[in-house]
Amino acid sequence: MEAGGEVSKAKEHFVLVHGACHGAWCWFKLASLLQGSGHRVSCIDLAGAAGSLVNPNDVRSFDEYDAPLLQFMAALPDAHKVILVGHSAGGLSVTHAMHLFTDKIKQGIFIAADMLPFGFQTEQDTKDGVPDFSEFGDVYDLNFGLGEDHPPTSMALRKEYQRTILYHQSSREDSTLASILLRPFPAVLSTAKFGRCVDDGVESPVNAVHRVYIKTANDRTLKPEQQESMIRRWPPRKVMVMDTDHSPFFSAPERLLELILESV
Repeated sequence: MEAGGEVSKAKEHFVLVHGACHGAWCWFKLASLLQGSGHRVSCIDLAGAAGSLVNPNDVRSFDEYDAPLLQFMAALPDAHKVILVGHSAGGLSVTHAMHLFTDKIKQGIFIAADMLPFGFQTEQDTKDGVPDFSEFGDVYDLNFGLGEDHPPTSMALRKEYQRTILYHQSSREDSTLASILLRPFPAVLSTAKFGRCVDDGVESPVNAVHRVYIKTANDRTLKPEQQESMIRRWPPRKVMVMDTDHSPFFSAPERLLELILESV
């Protein structure tokens, strides 16, 4: 989904990547604000999202899940550089694109996101990057597209937990909109292999891309201590903090815009 004015007048090209259960729709406030500031904006629907034609139960790999973003990046002209912005699990997709399209990316911005170099997964990566909802109980509905004798093919956050976990500082109107548009996410996302990225003993060129991390201090999904651990283990160029819930694109979009533009 494209939002923005004429390309020739755009200051920067922002590519916004949603997290689990969400879609391009969740960026509507930030996309409008960026557009109003003269920037070009592209909002990506990853496979299985509300704007995607793909059934999340049919997604069998992380490459398939990320295919819309990777195809978008591949189609960009070689001289064109974008700023990737990822929220929550969308940070994994951003890092995946950074690994494959380093020369087309000016900067990566991680908003309450998994910031883990794409590659193999360690125990610490799992601890840092996977939400711990044990305090809330059983929060997911599981879908078994291959039959109940097989692992689940998609997962959905139950409606009664959505506002409490994702949007507790957001307006009722925004959380109600989200409850209509949230979709199950492919189960492959919960088992994606991510972690320190080394190719044949050589550190990935993904580290050449400038990264900015925007922490959410009141986050009930990706806890502040998890965010801090990822920042310590793979330090970005800049760290910024918002006093918000997990979804600042709803709860504080104007402040989120300020921090993003300040980071560029």
